[in-house]
Amino acid sequence: MQLRTVSELLTQDIIIPEVEIKGWVRTFRANRFIALNDGSTINNIQCVVDFENFDEALLKRVTTGAAIHVKGELVESQGKGQNVEIKVSALTVLGDSDPETYPIQPKKHSFEFLRENAHLRTRTNTFSAVMRLRSALSFAIHKYFNDNGFYYMHAPIITGSDAEGAGEMFKVTNLDAKNPPLNDEGNIDYSKDFFGKETNLTVSGQLEAETYAMSLGKVYTFGPTFRAENSNTSRHLAEFWMIEPEVAFMDLAGNMDLAEDFMKSVITYVLDNNREDLEFLDKRLQDEEKTKPQAERSEMSLIEKLNFVTDNNFKRVSYTEAIDILRNSKPNKKKKFKYLIDEWGTDLQSEHERFLVEKHFKCPVILFDYPANIKAFYMRLNDDGKTVRAMDILFPGIGEIVGGAQREERLDVLKERMAAINIPEEELWWYLDLRKFGTAVHSGFGLGFERLVMFATGMSNIRDVIPFPRTPQNAEF
Repeated sequence: MQLRTVSELLTQDIIIPEVEIKGWVRTFRANRFIALNDGSTINNIQCVVDFENFDEALLKRVTTGAAIHVKGELVESQGKGQNVEIKVSALTVLGDSDPETYPIQPKKHSFEFLRENAHLRTRTNTFSAVMRLRSALSFAIHKYFNDNGFYYMHAPIITGSDAEGAGEMFKVTNLDAKNPPLNDEGNIDYSKDFFGKETNLTVSGQLEAETYAMSLGKVYTFGPTFRAENSNTSRHLAEFWMIEPEVAFMDLAGNMDLAEDFMKSVITYVLDNNREDLEFLDKRLQDEEKTKPQAERSEMSLIEKLNFVTDNNFKRVSYTEAIDILRNSKPNKKKKFKYLIDEWGTDLQSEHERFLVEKHFKCPVILFDYPANIKAFYMRLNDDGKTVRAMDILFPGIGEIVGGAQREERLDVLKERMAAINIPEEELWWYLDLRKFGTAVHSGFGLGFERLVMFATGMSNIRDVIPFPRTPQNAEF
């Protein structure tokens, strides 16, 4: 007899004399009805037990959280809410679950409580749906790049350079913390360290991806990145995943085309393949929205937001034009924005980005040609000397979700940009070499994977879209 999944059985519309299934008990009521789930779907299958034919001691072990093995006949359901159910002929308890101490009871739990029990939280409907969607999005990303001729490149996790110039990096060392070797100046002598130099956990795989793009043409990285920023907000993690494609011979316009097509493709994939999970999370979000004041409620449901991205062309607007729109907007004039826009060169906040998307253009927006002084050194300087060929994609409810640029391919200009922010040439000699040997226009972008999962699931806290969140003062599990 073939072992089936709950997902497989619930799609059947015929009686099957013998089926076999394993899973975890969600509920067992009236000593008769077992709601069983195996993680393959958000839905449970009902297993009907004739308690007179089973040992009472065995049935007492069928508690919430227990793992069981069920054999029986798949029949048309007599109750509401499901088409089929299993008429149980044999039942084995594979793993007991003490109802007095099992944390995930069949009741509503707070997300804070579930984070404290992150090893068990995917046994709830919300987190099983979120993690299935995370898996589907991951697959869709790899599928998109594979279908479009990209090569998957594994960027190093340990690095000697700081791609962002932010300086908020985790040190990697095996020196004696209590008695490190010192040089003649009295500073730690990193030449005695494992790698012979100061090293950190990476904040980005972009610079390394550029080197491969300049030989393989089209590459992407998709891996863990780290930021030692002491931030406890709902949008920051110390460990997170980044998707970073880099393409040779592609300019800023091509970069915007690629990013738009990519985002539409991966979101379409989950709309087509994860409908049940999305509908459950959509309803969860709508119920949550009802508890908020009217002014704070979202105008769109979760699925409407996803369709908003797939059904609309992304509006392309220069930073300068966006600043004019924001400066003259009602929220700015009436001082409704928390951060007022009064001059060119201001870095935009989420409230400004959302206004452009949700109120002004009513479609996803790509902003481009940002002021050079608020963007990274590797972005190509425009002829005006003030702006760079950067681009950010803005989505409803979340603001910026993708950041990218045409890279600076001119050696002399790149050296000047690095010198201006005190990045030593010897630190990135290999990056400069790309501009010495066969330099060419090239572009790429970065997408924080957890930001995408938040958008696709409607979850409001980034700690709830990664299996085991790493945040300040928290490295549990």
